[in-house]
Amino acid sequence: MPAGADSQTRLIFLLGGARSGKSAYAETWGREYTLERGGSLLFVATAQPFDAEMQARIERHRTERPSEWHTLEAPLNVGAAIEQAFAARHYDVVVLDCVTLLAGNALLPLPDDCSEDEADAAIQPEIDALLAAYRATNAAWLVVSNEVGMGVVPPTPLGRTFRDVLGRANQRIALAADEVYLLVAGIAWKLR
Repeated sequence: MPAGADSQTRLIFLLGGARSGKSAYAETWGREYTLERGGSLLFVATAQPFDAEMQARIERHRTERPSEWHTLEAPLNVGAAIEQAFAARHYDVVVLDCVTLLAGNALLPLPDDCSEDEADAAIQPEIDALLAAYRATNAAWLVVSNEVGMGVVPPTPLGRTFRDVLGRANQRIALAADEVYLLVAGIAWKLR
C-alpha cells in the first residue's frame, strides 16, 4: 500500500503498460484503505461499451467490485461528474480508471487528421477539471493511466498524436501527484 495511506488528501498516480497490474493495485489499495478506516469509495470508470467485448469487460469489472463501492461511469466531463458526486455525499477514496480511456473518449469526435494542438485542446480541459475536482475534495485519490511512450511507435498519425497528448496529460497529473508509481508485471516501483 502506498505511503499516502496515512494521510487523507493524497493524489497517487499509477502508470504502466497494458495488463501491468495498475487497476488491481488501485482496487487493492482502495479495499485495504476502506476496510481499515471504514470509509467510502467512489470508483470512477471512463470506459465506453462500443462493442460486445468491451461491454462484457465492463460487466465483469462491475461484478468484481465490492458492492459497497459507489460506481460513477463518466466517459467525459469526469471532473464535473466527480464534483457532483461529492455534492451528494462525501467519499474517503476516489479510484479513477483510467485517464487513457478518458483521453481516447475526448479524441473520438476529432477527425483522424487532427493536429496535436486540436487533440491537446480536447484533452487538457479534462485534465484541468480532474485536478480541480481533486483539489476541491478531502479524499485520497488513485488515478490510473497507461504509459504509452515506452512501446512501439504507432504506425498512424492519429496513434502518434494520441501517444503524445496522453504523455503530456500524464506529465501534468504526475506533477500534481503526491506519489507516482510505475507498475511492471504487477510490481509497483515508486518513482516519487
